[in-house]
Amino acid sequence: MATITVKLTRSRYGNTPKQRGTLASLGLKKIRQERSFEKTDTVVGMIAKVKHLVEVTES
Repeated sequence: MATITVKLTRSRYGNTPKQRGTLASLGLKKIRQERSFEKTDTVVGMIAKVKHLVEVTES
């Protein structure tokens, strides 16, 4: 399976509670923190909700 690396690039403060919850579900709490996930529909959907706050790389 493909792997996606997600990096938090902007602060989660000043966003809606749903967006903050999505970042928490992804395990991203601090700026420049990275997490790797398998590419599933669920993860891709979560990333789409906060795409303006994160940087995504596929490998």
